[in-house]
Amino acid sequence: MQTRRDMLIRGTLAGGALALRSSRLWAAQMGRTPCRPPPEKRALQSPAVEASLRRVKASIADPELAWLFENCYPNTLDTTVTVGELDGKPDTFVVTGDIAAMWLRDSSAQVWPYRALARADHTLQKMFRGLIHRQARSILIDPYANAFLPDPKSTQPLEWAVQDKTQMKPGVAERKWEIDSLCHPIRLAYGYWEATQDSAPFDDEWRSAMTLVVRTFREQQRREGPGPYRFQRESQSPTETLAADGYGAPTRKIGLIHSMFRPSDDACTYPFLVPANAFAAHSLRQLARMSRSLHADDTFASECEQLAGELEVALNTHARIRTEQGDFLAYEVDGYGNTLFMDDANIPSLLGLAYLGCRELSDPVYQRTRARVLSPDNPWFFSGAAAAGVGGPHEGPRMIWPMSIMVRALTSNEDAEIRQCLLWLKRTHAGTGFMHEAFDQDDPSHFTRPWFAWANSLFGELILELAAARPAILRQVLE
Repeated sequence: MQTRRDMLIRGTLAGGALALRSSRLWAAQMGRTPCRPPPEKRALQSPAVEASLRRVKASIADPELAWLFENCYPNTLDTTVTVGELDGKPDTFVVTGDIAAMWLRDSSAQVWPYRALARADHTLQKMFRGLIHRQARSILIDPYANAFLPDPKSTQPLEWAVQDKTQMKPGVAERKWEIDSLCHPIRLAYGYWEATQDSAPFDDEWRSAMTLVVRTFREQQRREGPGPYRFQRESQSPTETLAADGYGAPTRKIGLIHSMFRPSDDACTYPFLVPANAFAAHSLRQLARMSRSLHADDTFASECEQLAGELEVALNTHARIRTEQGDFLAYEVDGYGNTLFMDDANIPSLLGLAYLGCRELSDPVYQRTRARVLSPDNPWFFSGAAAAGVGGPHEGPRMIWPMSIMVRALTSNEDAEIRQCLLWLKRTHAGTGFMHEAFDQDDPSHFTRPWFAWANSLFGELILELAAARPAILRQVLE
């Protein structure tokens, strides 16, 4: 059976050939021609994004870093976005890049760096309104699905999901239950609303979707039984399916939400995924603020806050690993006292908790956790000749995800650490001019997913953050 990994391996081989061609072209053209589609072939053009690109690029002294920013920052708009109308409303569909489906997580993260520009750019406003509508519609189709098809009525899921033993519905591309699939759309909605004060997307359909989000979180606390979600897949990889007849490993019910899969789309070892529960608590408090301000719905806001409080109490009680050197956070727990310490590059991660706003950067527990994540105490932290960073089971040993290097920089207060992260990113794109899913710790020419728009957007976001907060770093040539 064709699997996602098989397809992406084919893409990796093609990407390797592309990298070689691009590297030769790049060596021949020292001017570093932008690797963007010509304007007439770009999926969406935003005057505000183009102006931001020109302004920030001009502030970057390192020519290669400037070239990477020029390629990566607009990549989502250039290549992955389709804007139109559906059922009389704006509609935006955002593919991940090399997979023709929309993940709730990826689509939210891909457009995140553009939100601050939307207030003065009608093109971006329409795009954001359409995506918020599409995400609400998708959640109402199935709150347990992680990925959706362009046609909400299609009954042809992604090829590796065709035989899945779960309740597939029209419009669903893959049905892996991941808490963050419902958190990222809240983060996007809150971020867009905060940046623009635009209330247009937050209609009755969106409110219904948010009500379903909270109900789903409650169901997956499993206080009244296992709930309606089950999933099994025939696969040689144990991270592609769930134990215990599709319900996952047993737990003691402690108030946390069960997540069957991680944001990597890999199955959890223990169903209480700590970063995802922390993200849920943070998202619920954002949703409460929106509900009070936009809809004067104090009842629903209070329900969100009550659930957020339950999660926070449970995390403080059950998600910490206590040592003589101080507490740090586990990655997964089961409520019986079993804990797993590791981290995965996909967001939400332990490393990314401060980036998402779930923990203060100065929080001692977060800082101890961050230090352990970026050390051999994390079995998925790799350090080699090319770089050092976090990977995960999804691509296996030795494979560092550039995303983890970007999040490391975004959660650092040390200029030297940030410069080192930029240098690693500069040296590991294999001549392609873009960020990838993962690369070998010693050989960046061995990489996965040459077209992975989330990583490109996150790199653009990192450069924007540095231009605003630490411009002196960008005024240096990295050697």
